[in-house]
Amino acid sequence: MPTIIEVAALAGVSTATVSRVLSRPEQVSEETRRRVLEVVRESGYAPNVAARSLRTLRAAKILLTVPDISNAFFASVIRGAEEAARDAGYSVVVGDTRHDPDVEDQYADMLSRREVDGLIFLGHRLPDRLAPLLARKGAAAPIVNGCEYSPDLGVPSVHIDNAAASADAIDHLIALGHRTIGVVTGPEISPISRDRLAGAIHAATRAGLRDSLHIRVGDYSAGPAVDQTRDLIAQDVTAIFCFSDEMAMGALSAIGDAGLSCPNDVSVIGFDDLPLARYFQPPLTTIAQPKAMIGRRTVELLVDILRGVDSPSRQVTLDHELIVRSSTAPPATRRG
Repeated sequence: MPTIIEVAALAGVSTATVSRVLSRPEQVSEETRRRVLEVVRESGYAPNVAARSLRTLRAAKILLTVPDISNAFFASVIRGAEEAARDAGYSVVVGDTRHDPDVEDQYADMLSRREVDGLIFLGHRLPDRLAPLLARKGAAAPIVNGCEYSPDLGVPSVHIDNAAASADAIDHLIALGHRTIGVVTGPEISPISRDRLAGAIHAATRAGLRDSLHIRVGDYSAGPAVDQTRDLIAQDVTAIFCFSDEMAMGALSAIGDAGLSCPNDVSVIGFDDLPLARYFQPPLTTIAQPKAMIGRRTVELLVDILRGVDSPSRQVTLDHELIVRSSTAPPATRRG
């Protein structure tokens, strides 16, 4: 294995420059960076991460926690985060908290013990163990939230405008002619669920249809959405807006079980635009979130904090998009 001294000699730079290329590439000119990385690739040089961590008190790792790793939405967020972290010289440790505050605290202890340099959490709750760190360091605390923005968290965040996105979904259904609309929300404790519900109610109220909005509470998963959809069908809704694509999948199943079809009897719209949404039967109309970009931007915000770079924005709102497919159509006369 070549040494950093040998790499520096081959590239015609100092060992400090080689170190900066590998740990803080933005501080090195593009030409120098290219030359050093070419030598690194050709020589097979690999830095001693353990030694570097002891020397710099830097673990070169970012902890990213998700509330439910089985949820397909998070896979794309994690991928975007890993790509950005790799570009910045970090690796990503992923933790599944399973909505459990005790597990969240266990992972948070990794930051307190400096086993990781920073934390990105994709849930709605800041681990209790990190409250003293946040109070002490404020904006310099290496903590960033993704997706579940709430001003009460007091940390940088990357998210979409969930209220506006939800309003777009309801506006779409109203424009098609639907007047009795069901809404299957996420948990009431979730900030994004509350924001999406506020947006749906605002759009319905604006159209004079607030009293025709039938609201049921789900948990972002397909199973409970089946029961909620059965109840909504009994209310003769002609369209259902689900706060996740997984719940929309449950809604489609319940519609079929009731001997009805989508969109002929009941239109369905989801949220997230999961990769499989276009392959649902029928293909699902949904709100697309820039999932990979959420992951990438959370890492970029965190790396700015770790490097002491002033960020122009600590709250990043990304664009959403209404993706219209075959699961929504004008209402038809339902069978009796």
